[in-house]
Amino acid sequence: MNNVITAKPLHERDAIMTNTTKSPLFDAVVDYDNIAKGYRETQRGARKFQKEAVIFDMCRERNLVHLWRDLKDEEYEVGKYIRFKVFEPKERNISAPHIRDKTVQFAVHSVLKEVYKPVFIKGSFACQEDKGNHRAVEHLQHNMRLCKWKHGGGWILKIDVKKFFYSIDRDILKRILQKKIKDEKLLRLLNKIIDSSPEGEKGIPLGNVTSQDMANIYLDKLDQYCVRFLKVKYYTRYMDDVCIVTPTKEQAQEYLKKIKTFLEERLGLETNQKTKIFPLEQGVNAYGFKIWTTHRLLRDKSKQAMKRRIKRMDEKQKAGEMTKKEVVQAVSSWLGYARWSCSFNLCKKIFAPYPYIKVEGEIYFGRISRNNQSRRPVQERSNPTSPH
Repeated sequence: MNNVITAKPLHERDAIMTNTTKSPLFDAVVDYDNIAKGYRETQRGARKFQKEAVIFDMCRERNLVHLWRDLKDEEYEVGKYIRFKVFEPKERNISAPHIRDKTVQFAVHSVLKEVYKPVFIKGSFACQEDKGNHRAVEHLQHNMRLCKWKHGGGWILKIDVKKFFYSIDRDILKRILQKKIKDEKLLRLLNKIIDSSPEGEKGIPLGNVTSQDMANIYLDKLDQYCVRFLKVKYYTRYMDDVCIVTPTKEQAQEYLKKIKTFLEERLGLETNQKTKIFPLEQGVNAYGFKIWTTHRLLRDKSKQAMKRRIKRMDEKQKAGEMTKKEVVQAVSSWLGYARWSCSFNLCKKIFAPYPYIKVEGEIYFGRISRNNQSRRPVQERSNPTSPH
């Protein structure tokens, strides 16, 4: 029996758990190698130079062994959160865990993603490997093109959930997890993380690693309802932003009415004022871009934020607080994001006063390949003899 369980992938093991005391999912979480891997995830980038990270790392092996024992004996308790605010893209209250708790959450995340990988629909793009924001943009634009090609036009239903993370009902979330996960030990650990939220009676912390997984699992119920029950054909979701493309306005209105009812009655959620229906030709602001069937551009908020940011960094560079190399490195990530849109002239205009920042590159703006591995320009893929 043990050989049968361990031979199966993680997402299949829970089906065997109903009438047995074995806990393969929990054992996978508390495996020491998995915990050590989770700890390494907490040390990415500049985070490893923070005071807490340095102190924890001074006795790394001892700390990880103590954590492993507490988890294995089910004596682990979630610690207090670090509370702070962020103001981009808007003001939010963040509750971030300390390194010990974050290590546990990364260990849980590695198991949850395997359990739920076969569950999520094709049109769901949040918190999954080989998916993400840019894949969501491409999928939505593809749906818009298909609808226009087949029906000569269309309408877009854009749904945004009101204060999503702060409105998640924890009891509903626990029941959703219980339907898929039959490992009682893992459920007890998940409940500890959920109940540790300092957000009040409802909601889960924005700063938790597992909050991204749980939010995605929570709204998977909406995905399944739309695709399987309502038979929505052109559906895209990234976190709580849903975009549905329909041939007619009447169909979009019908979908909106039913989806609102489902969200309120089954998930305890409400839509906000950003939820609206508009013609496909108008384009849609979604997932960080303005998207049309023919092209996509950067959103105004992103452009304005970069103008403010580069101005501040240039002032620091002139004052000797930053080097030109550091400014270029900070801007490069934004330029990489901008290359997914047709914004070459815009970027040249933004960075014209800063000649040490080069906008040109071998990957043309708006011409990145859909191939997630190579990401070569479309022009290069169509011309194998290209020197690039």
